[in-house]
Amino acid sequence: MDLPDYLLTRPEPPPLDPAAATAFDDLLDRALQGGPGEPIDYRLDEPKWQFLCHVADGGDIVLHGSGEPDIACFEPRRSNDLVEFGNRAAVHAAADGLWPMYFAILDRRVAVSLTNTCLRVEFEDGTLSDPMYFFSVNREVVEQRRWRTGTIYLLPADGFEREKPYWGRGARIYTAQVASLAPVEPLAKLTIEPEDFPFLGQIRGHDQEALAARIAADPDGFPWLD
Repeated sequence: MDLPDYLLTRPEPPPLDPAAATAFDDLLDRALQGGPGEPIDYRLDEPKWQFLCHVADGGDIVLHGSGEPDIACFEPRRSNDLVEFGNRAAVHAAADGLWPMYFAILDRRVAVSLTNTCLRVEFEDGTLSDPMYFFSVNREVVEQRRWRTGTIYLLPADGFEREKPYWGRGARIYTAQVASLAPVEPLAKLTIEPEDFPFLGQIRGHDQEALAARIAADPDGFPWLD
């Protein structure tokens, strides 16, 4: 499968040494023992996105990004999504550490048109590619740098269902989108700044009206580039 060049690959950090992995696990354990919604006091040298990826890759926790810093319970609500799985009343989250950071740092007073994904491709031998991403928002956000301080909520993976894989470009594709039809209380939360998001400089800007026209003309044409 030829992968399109608009997809971003997860940054290649230095190999995570055992001491850093242990520090991540210890920090997570302390947060989980502190009670529901415990703020994580992050003072490690490694960037926050590496910690979040470590947490999400463990499989027991999914992540939700928001500009609201004090959500005590997530209630199912309908999102405006082109895909049936995402366009229903649910608590939406990601089984990935980077994808929810995008939602956390966007100033939603200005960011009104979002196009994005996080996916993995299944190879012929049954293995999956590393996560790949696409991020775009209405052009004003990028031009005006309308970012914000955000919060990543750590949610228990139990009770979330994962979006079913689909076929595209001749391969089976898995997304990191998960959803719970029941309310969910966060386990812990982490404050992030726009500079914590490693793809900040690679968020694309699009014309909202032009994008809407492309979607209407070709609903399956993601990401509807020029």
